[in-house]
Amino acid sequence: MKAIGYQQSRSIDDPQSLLDIELPEPTPGPRDLLVEVRAISVNPVDTKIRMRAQPEDGQYKVLGWDVAGVVREVGSEVSLFKPGDEVFYAGALDRPGANSELHLVDERIVGRKPASLDFAAAAALPLTSITAWELLFERLQIGEGKEDRNQRLLIIGAAGGVGSILTQLARQLTGLQVIGTASRSDTHTWVRELGAHDVIDHSQPLAAELQRLGIADVTHVASLTHTDLHLPQIVEALQPQGRLALIDDPASLDVSLLKRKSLSLHWEFMYTRSLYQTPDMIAQHQLLNRVAELVDKGVLKTTLGEHYGTINAENLRRAHGFIESGKAKGKIVLEGF
Repeated sequence: MKAIGYQQSRSIDDPQSLLDIELPEPTPGPRDLLVEVRAISVNPVDTKIRMRAQPEDGQYKVLGWDVAGVVREVGSEVSLFKPGDEVFYAGALDRPGANSELHLVDERIVGRKPASLDFAAAAALPLTSITAWELLFERLQIGEGKEDRNQRLLIIGAAGGVGSILTQLARQLTGLQVIGTASRSDTHTWVRELGAHDVIDHSQPLAAELQRLGIADVTHVASLTHTDLHLPQIVEALQPQGRLALIDDPASLDVSLLKRKSLSLHWEFMYTRSLYQTPDMIAQHQLLNRVAELVDKGVLKTTLGEHYGTINAENLRRAHGFIESGKAKGKIVLEGF
């Protein structure tokens, strides 16, 4: 089967950083689906692992953790899907990625593809939807429902992949006042279109930007990028006993800053359930099905930002480069081989 992989971690401007290769077709295990990959999207995790994970000598590492496709075969213990089902999912970090024509995935972390979306639009959603859902409802413990509980959520990096779906979930499914951050005029517009009540500039002091809007403080912060740089401003912006959740990888974080206000800190990593085979692993199947239902009802929309064409090494190198630039709006999608 066709695939895209690498043998050595290299800068993305090196033609050897991602290569078109041929690999044997995989065979499903008991709980596995064998999926024909129709479309993928690219995430910051792809670029991070490309630079950090070195395959064994002579082996190729295949990246890719956002898929929309069709089930070709099922394992002996599969009960949730059958061949021919259209699915979407984000896969697992401890298994080969999905930048290949065929891909194996545990059925418990797979959802049915939204019927109203084509494969490209659906591929933009799984990883960021799981991350945003778990961050909002499980880490920050926000309750669903439109009741006004006098809670305010600040989303730092609201125009990116996770921010684009988190903004929608918070606005559509909760009573939160949603404030997003963006640093360019086009991303300001994007975040407002996704449903943010207000948008501020994260290149400026956050507390001052909030005060400019007449907002004294916020009850919750979702920090999706550069948490270490923003932390003093986050602490200033949060009201006492507020909650901070983050998804990025700061080299260090001075958590002592949180003590005076009794702030709580929560890390969201959507691969925890699959990495540890947790008893509630099937929750990701359930929440992806819920996301598909909300999309089909028109409550949520795809966060596809740009379509980069066919799934091949050249286009994936271009996608990685754009994500590494930090200028991505929504998700980059590739489709077909």
